[in-house]
Amino acid sequence: MQTMKSYILKRFVLLIPLLLGITLVSFAMLKSLPGDPVLNLVGERASPEAIESIRRELGTDQGFFRQYAGYLSLLAQGDFGRSYHTNRQVSEELRRKFPNTMRLALATMAIAVPAGILLGVIAAVRRNTIIDRMVQAVTIAGVSIPVFWFGIMLMLLVCLHLRLLPPSGTGGVQFIVLPALVLAVPAAATLARVTRTSVLDAMTMPHVRTAQARGASRRRILLWHVLRNALIPIVTIIGLDFGSYLNGAVVTETIFGWDGIGRFTMDGILKRDYPVIMGCTMIGTVVFVLVNLVTDLLYHYLDPRIRLDEKNR
Repeated sequence: MQTMKSYILKRFVLLIPLLLGITLVSFAMLKSLPGDPVLNLVGERASPEAIESIRRELGTDQGFFRQYAGYLSLLAQGDFGRSYHTNRQVSEELRRKFPNTMRLALATMAIAVPAGILLGVIAAVRRNTIIDRMVQAVTIAGVSIPVFWFGIMLMLLVCLHLRLLPPSGTGGVQFIVLPALVLAVPAAATLARVTRTSVLDAMTMPHVRTAQARGASRRRILLWHVLRNALIPIVTIIGLDFGSYLNGAVVTETIFGWDGIGRFTMDGILKRDYPVIMGCTMIGTVVFVLVNLVTDLLYHYLDPRIRLDEKNR
């Protein structure tokens, strides 16, 4: 227990230099991009005096290091600044939009995880049969289909032709079904392929052969001996996908008008809204660190031989 606490504390301490590095790189990349966010805000026909006045107001007329120091000062107070276009606090916007992204991510994983694991197990158990080949064909198609094309086609079929669900918006179950399904298909396909490979590897382990020799039932062998030892790579894929969706599915949220982090990020990029982009980047970094931390703890729970402390790894 003490090792786990110290490991968690160490990961949170390491988050500080990581965030500093991310802020520096992101800030430098944004400032090196061509174009002027002030011109996007007021238009090119605005007078030079008005443009210069807004630059002074936003602080974009200052040098790079002075702007960066000012941003770090705000960040230390938990303030991501104000949006150039809406003049709203970025932190308030993120607090309002993140629950929507969380709902979409949870709905996606609720579809993708059981479907992906089930398909992967079926393909492994029926290895080299027609069922295995069908599953592999389906998973290859699921990984290969572009998300934006699949989302548009699904919207045309379900929303416009069949009129079963609303095409866009943020709300209850009727709004979340399509974007969750669009995200779940490639996630389930990837998870199925990983599950199949992992289950096949676990089936060759000595303890599985021993259980088979002792006459254990096939179901017990699959659940208690094979799946349990195949979970490490499966948990890795689930953690990566979940962390990615918590950062916002930019394309899917934009297509379906879902008011989440992904769409917020895209709007910030298109409008060169630097505080919005930086705020979304910071949230994304923290989310990935937390998801990776939970994944590492799950590794230790699933296989106690995996040590959390660096000395015993």
